[in-house]
Amino acid sequence: MRETIIIDPVTRIEGHLSVKIDVEHGKVKKAESAGTMFRGFELISKGRDPRDMIHMMQRVCGVCPVPQGIVAALALESAAQIIVPLNAKIIRNLVQACNFIDSNVLHFYLLTLPDYVPGPQHAPWTPAWNVDMRGGLDLVSSHLPQALTVRRHAHEMGALFAGRMPNGNFLVPGGVTSLLSAERIDRFRAMLDMIKHFVHGTYVPDVRIVADAYPNYFHIGRGPANFLSFGAFEQPDGKKLFQSGMVKRTNPSKVVQLQPDKITEAVTHSFYEGTAPQRPENGQTIAVNPRDKEKAYSWLKAPRYSGYPMETGPLARMWISGSYRNGISVMDRHLARAIETLRLVEAMELWLDLLVPGLPVYEQSYSTPIEACGIGLTEAPRGALGHWLDIANGKVNNYQVITPTCWNLSPKDNCGINGPLEQAIVGAEIRDSKQPIEVMRIVHSFDPCLACAVH
Repeated sequence: MRETIIIDPVTRIEGHLSVKIDVEHGKVKKAESAGTMFRGFELISKGRDPRDMIHMMQRVCGVCPVPQGIVAALALESAAQIIVPLNAKIIRNLVQACNFIDSNVLHFYLLTLPDYVPGPQHAPWTPAWNVDMRGGLDLVSSHLPQALTVRRHAHEMGALFAGRMPNGNFLVPGGVTSLLSAERIDRFRAMLDMIKHFVHGTYVPDVRIVADAYPNYFHIGRGPANFLSFGAFEQPDGKKLFQSGMVKRTNPSKVVQLQPDKITEAVTHSFYEGTAPQRPENGQTIAVNPRDKEKAYSWLKAPRYSGYPMETGPLARMWISGSYRNGISVMDRHLARAIETLRLVEAMELWLDLLVPGLPVYEQSYSTPIEACGIGLTEAPRGALGHWLDIANGKVNNYQVITPTCWNLSPKDNCGINGPLEQAIVGAEIRDSKQPIEVMRIVHSFDPCLACAVH
């Protein structure tokens, strides 16, 4: 017996996602994930002052605005060929790391944990599915109030240098506008000490407790097993805390150097005009009426690297950096995210020691080019984030964005190859077609952000 199940909307994510699966004899045979709205940031960018992109692109996402602003600044700096001062690089690292901590804690305690631990028996936790929930996890769920406090402190910590969080106003082409003082550094350090204690003593152990309670989820949700990272958090020596690179499933121990010119986007199954895959610097965002494109089912494009679908995010970053290579599954994604958070809080302590009040925080020689192209690449909490900028007559002529969730939740490409989430769902066993919790657990392990993806 073959049955079609549609989960629309998928809850506890940013934005609007629909997942359609075909189940036969209790196993998923086909899966399609679809972004169900269109926003058009790339269209409203045209003709604007390129410097506006730093502020406008932060509005692409309410959860990860900092990487969006930083990568827009990187694209401008690439076009103008300028290098920012060390103080500015460190401040950007610190604010971006605050955003990562905030997002990772949010994801585990508010967006993921209800898949594994029963909530209180009142709204908004009820009504809820009556599914496989294993005992012994009450301690983990009791940490939610503490997690909310940590999230607030992560925001406050970032705002010390960003001016406000989210949508900080501290970024400019060539650096930052942050006021740097010993007092501000000390306040940041005090909050970081509290957050580090929580990450070491509560967050990481809680993730391990959930993983131990659900060992079968180390064998569910594999996906394509190709990983991509643009790298993030540049160090004083020029190396990055999370290195860039690509890993293919055929040789999982070999990290291949990143070559951005191998990135393309396909729109065969997306609600956009186009036929052959395009490199993003040549890409266009021309929406079509969904009823006029027979094969299309999503407002996401389909990014590919050398033609391959790539998983991005914490597991990809930790795998490429050599910090976590236990496996590729639902639980491996959660554990990699926790280990990544540990690495960040430890690195932030070292970065604070590198800040020098009184030294420059921006490069004053920046001037917007009349004609130029630029590219900005970094990592957002959910994975590889890239902006491609074309300036003509001093204005934005073309702006293209590829977000992490576009990589992870892409539809099929021009060759009919499914995106990473779709591949991760196919093969999953479904106990109850009316309560497909297995699908929700796979989806949530990617921590999708559809608001970003349908930018």
